[in-house]
Formats: sequence, C-alpha cells, structure tokens
Amino acid sequence: MEDIFVARLMSTNLHTVTADTLVEDAAQLMLDNNISSVIVVDEANHLDGILTTTDFVRIVAKSQPKAQTTVERYMTTDVITADAQDPITDVAESMTQHGFHHMPVVDDDEGVIGIITTSDLAAYLSQAGTLTTT
Repeated sequence: MEDIFVARLMSTNLHTVTADTLVEDAAQLMLDNNISSVIVVDEANHLDGILTTTDFVRIVAKSQPKAQTTVERYMTTDVITADAQDPITDVAESMTQHGFHHMPVVDDDEGVIGIITTSDLAAYLSQAGTLTTT
C-alpha cells in the first residue's frame, strides 16, 4: 500500500469547545452536528483535550452532570495526537494499540488543524479496495 499521510484523510471541519464549556452545551453541539467528539482548545487554538461519546457514557453512568458542570471535568487531557505528515499506517496502529477512535491533528504553529477518526480510515480502506478491484 502506498504511503498515505494524515493530511489526506483528516477532517478539517472541526467543532471545538473550551474547557469551561458546559457539558450540556458540548453534548448539544455533538448532536446538532452528528459528531462523536469535540476538541477542547484554549484561546490560541492549542489542544487542551478531547471529549467523546465514550466520555458521555461515563457521565451518565455516574449520574452526572450536575448543573453547570464544565467539559474540563470529563475531557481526556493526555491526548495522543498526529501530525498532518504522519503516515496513516502509523496513526492506525496507534489508534488500535490505544483503543480509541479519534486523534486530533495538530501543528506547532496553528494548533489544532484537524481530526482523524476510525470512520475516516474505514472510508479510505473501502475506497482503496474499490480502486484496486476495478
């Protein structure tokens, strides 16, 4: 398989929140946009964390949130990221190894520039299979 880089597959239409966003507002943003994660950034667009549907399962299981609970309480902060020029095979291996479905794509100067998901990888593999069989 040819070397494919993250920049080719990542989504750049990002939905971001800040750490002080209420979880209810983050959940509504995810529902309104039919997405399964939001990237948590600071005022300079640098990555602070990620909040996913898996995090919301934990919130519900703990009978949370209480009124005025912020994203900061539930977001993952030790986020593994990708660079736009990382080979997609490395990203897929990392996602499999760590058992997650979302990887923010960051740039040292611009901060968060995209996200790569298992759905992006599956779509690529589906297309690659179609291209090689025709």
